[in-house]
Amino acid sequence: MRCPFCGSQDTQVKDSRPSDENRVIRRRRSCHNCGRRFTTFERFEVQQTIVIKKDGSRELFTREKLLKSLMIALRKRPVSQKQMSSIVADIEHELLEDGRNEIQAVEIGQLLLKYLKEVDFIGYVRYASVYNEFSDPKEFIQLLKDVVS
Repeated sequence: MRCPFCGSQDTQVKDSRPSDENRVIRRRRSCHNCGRRFTTFERFEVQQTIVIKKDGSRELFTREKLLKSLMIALRKRPVSQKQMSSIVADIEHELLEDGRNEIQAVEIGQLLLKYLKEVDFIGYVRYASVYNEFSDPKEFIQLLKDVVS
């Protein structure tokens, strides 16, 4: 593994441990050249999932994009980075288990809403309001009524 600080190829693994419910291997590494430490993550990847967006365009599924939208919805909320990573890992796991090569962006949004509803109500409402593209306050009020009841 190349050191991200000095570019040296001479690095050594100091510690390895499973992470995200044994779906990821976390490795602490040390560079012999500059002496700095860094962490790498190895994820098991069966296939590349293609996301079909609302406009019909296609792009590769990336966990980073999913995590970023989750972080926006949960900004200034009492949800830890670990909880957010766990949600993303659970969604990735569901997508892998589904076994499809392509998935609609709408389906990913619905999965994210399902997990947000369990973790943080305010984050759920924030994400749902953007995701559903409400044009009328009555639609938003109806969402709140459906969730509360």
